[in-house]
Amino acid sequence: MSPRGVAMPDVRERLFAAAERVLAREGPGALTSRAVTAEAGCAKGVLHAHFAGLDEFVADLVLDRFAHTARAAEELTGRAGGDTVAGNLCGVALALLDSAGPTIAGLAMTRPAASLRLRQALESGAPGFSAVQESITRYLDAEQRLGRVSAGTDTAAVALAVVGTTHHLLMTGRPGAADPREQVRGLIAMLASAAGATVTASGDVPSGE
Repeated sequence: MSPRGVAMPDVRERLFAAAERVLAREGPGALTSRAVTAEAGCAKGVLHAHFAGLDEFVADLVLDRFAHTARAAEELTGRAGGDTVAGNLCGVALALLDSAGPTIAGLAMTRPAASLRLRQALESGAPGFSAVQESITRYLDAEQRLGRVSAGTDTAAVALAVVGTTHHLLMTGRPGAADPREQVRGLIAMLASAAGATVTASGDVPSGE
């Protein structure tokens, strides 16, 4: 237990990780300020020293996880030409799906103040779905130039389909529901095939080439 008055490095991340463990183990109903700080092994007042309250904490947790995924998506273009198009897209889509997880995202949606803060932050340009979509489009454009995606493919539409579906699954998921990952993989395999993209092994020649 960290004593009062002693600074802890990366306290926000420590609290965020603790909240994720509480949610995974006990569900949304167990998430309280006291449960988070107890799980993190710090003084009870630490959460309120860094956040205005639990609603702000929940919204910032979701925003932080989205930002991590957006940064990872920015690196996608650098992987053009390697692995498979479907595999690269799946990596980003599943990371987005896991970024906050249906339980955390659903919790934010059921707390009006947290939902409002989250929506306002995304509308103001906080990294989220739009940033990931733009990164996927740039990646597909790069694959198109390499000939691994057919020239006639609307790369922006494919990116929208991937991110839009993932967003829907994330925001409508609920604890105990079927794992949405297989739906994401199936959609991406279908989109990659329709785009004449490599689906099976690195270096495959796109169909029709």
